[in-house]
Amino acid sequence: MTSNKNTTSKLDYNLVFILILLFLASCLAIYSAQASGQYKENFLLKQIVWYVVGGGIIASVMTLDSDQLRKLTWYAYGFGLFLLAFLIVAPPSIAPVINGAKNWFKVPGMGTIQPSEFVKIFIILALSRTIEDHHNKNLIKTMQSDFLLLVKLGMVTMAPLILIIKQDLGTSLVFLAILLGMIFISGISWKLLTPLFSVGVLLIGTIFYFVLWNPELLEKYLGVKQYQFNRIYSWLDPYSYQGSDAYQLTKSLLAIGSGQTGGKGTGNREVYLPESQTDFIFSVVGEEYGFIGASVLISLFFLLVYHITKVGMETKNNFYTYICVGVISMITFHVFQNIGMTIGVLPITGIPLPFISYGGSALMGNMLGLGLIFSIRYHYKKYMFSTTA
Repeated sequence: MTSNKNTTSKLDYNLVFILILLFLASCLAIYSAQASGQYKENFLLKQIVWYVVGGGIIASVMTLDSDQLRKLTWYAYGFGLFLLAFLIVAPPSIAPVINGAKNWFKVPGMGTIQPSEFVKIFIILALSRTIEDHHNKNLIKTMQSDFLLLVKLGMVTMAPLILIIKQDLGTSLVFLAILLGMIFISGISWKLLTPLFSVGVLLIGTIFYFVLWNPELLEKYLGVKQYQFNRIYSWLDPYSYQGSDAYQLTKSLLAIGSGQTGGKGTGNREVYLPESQTDFIFSVVGEEYGFIGASVLISLFFLLVYHITKVGMETKNNFYTYICVGVISMITFHVFQNIGMTIGVLPITGIPLPFISYGGSALMGNMLGLGLIFSIRYHYKKYMFSTTA
């Protein structure tokens, strides 16, 4: 039995401190980016406003305990599917086509909102609920029950994925990253996962082969567009495409490389990089603050992921643990993909750097994810001097 049940219910001040540091880093980077940008807008002020709105989202989500989150999960998931489906059929006056993609709703007074950024969090909740419900109903694990769980997770993820994959490849990859993270923590036997992942790697290798040597087949049967092929070609050989598809990549490499160890200092940018306040914000950090500044920023992300991992390990609530894994998968993929594409290690996909890049939808989506972590810590009951007999 448990004795001396002194419980604590508190705000996670360590996470607040990390978030404040990310906020300051974002403000500093966006201030530098807009100083040499092609727009007259005050992106810094807008980012501060979005952070305030995000703080309100965190405060709202933090009030929800695990039972309330469970009850809201499928409603949120269904609402997310509705938004993605409506986005496809909505007229341009409601959902304008921007840069060849129809990913945003026009909201009066707020600009545009990208629903897929919020659906990422709804997917994390839905997958967490699916895993927990499955294990509660299948107390004895078998290969059949593991396969059934795998099918359930795939179906939950595929529904929104089908709705966005043709419009937003980058976000689609984030959904897959979240799915993989949840599969790893779900308890599915490796006897089932090993051949499955082997087939997946073989399939990716086959597709990559066709991209390089026979792209016509992918264009004909999978509907892959030429600009998507060009992203791969320009990644593999950027300087042959530096006047077109690889323009941003080559400029990003020049900016980061010119920053050297200590950077050029705030406001001393010399390399012009279009839209640097969004997807290529890391290039601004690399040029102005060098290797040291970039390392500090990356360390902040590692600290954030470490803290969320610690929260997930401390809680005894499996639903909470699955949520933590989902949020970690989302943030980690965003960071590796964004930084990787700015230094030429990974293809350009248009994925922003979490909490740093300018953008209301992405920031609010990430704040919603952190709101779940704050909720876990706020409602987590810690029993002091507990003993069992």
